[in-house]
Amino acid sequence: MGTFKRLGPVLGLMMLAGCASAVKSQRLRADYATVDRQQVKRLAVVTQPFPPGKQYVGDLWSLIARQWLNQNRDFLVKENTSLPERPTDLAFKDQCVEGIEGVLWLDPQVKQVGEGAEVALKAQLIRCRDGEEVWAAESAGSWDSKDEKYNERAEQYVKELGPDVAPYVVPSYKLLVATLDTLPNPELNEADKDEKIELGE
Repeated sequence: MGTFKRLGPVLGLMMLAGCASAVKSQRLRADYATVDRQQVKRLAVVTQPFPPGKQYVGDLWSLIARQWLNQNRDFLVKENTSLPERPTDLAFKDQCVEGIEGVLWLDPQVKQVGEGAEVALKAQLIRCRDGEEVWAAESAGSWDSKDEKYNERAEQYVKELGPDVAPYVVPSYKLLVATLDTLPNPELNEADKDEKIELGE
């Protein structure tokens, strides 16, 4: 993904412009509406590789993505994990188990800088039946670690994953939301909707 660009001088402008400006590129299969919209609904999220020596950051990204998608999109995200090594199997056979139709792969870069963090992300949605890309996006940004609007959310993740995640929660959350907001919505039938309710998120 290359080196991080220093965003200090434009940070204020970026925050005023909103998170969408963090997304640098995105793509979606041309046949999404007729194929994957009905076929790729049940997902696993994997952050791979997580930043060296910081599995807690990988766990944070996967957990944020799972919860946000279950709450804001019609996907049914069943699993979330983070792994240390760059994937050698881009069909994600280990994640594409029975009941999983697609894998959301997050490939982040995270660097703590001053009172915040610079974060960048390559994300792909891979369908399990043939390992083909359904959607992809690249994004990057820099945010302070403290934001009063996110205090409660930050406390929740610190409680669940430990104090080491504290500096990364707000920047990671803002970048992930901006990125995942470009994902389309799958189409759920009545049985899918019941299953979605049972997920409880």
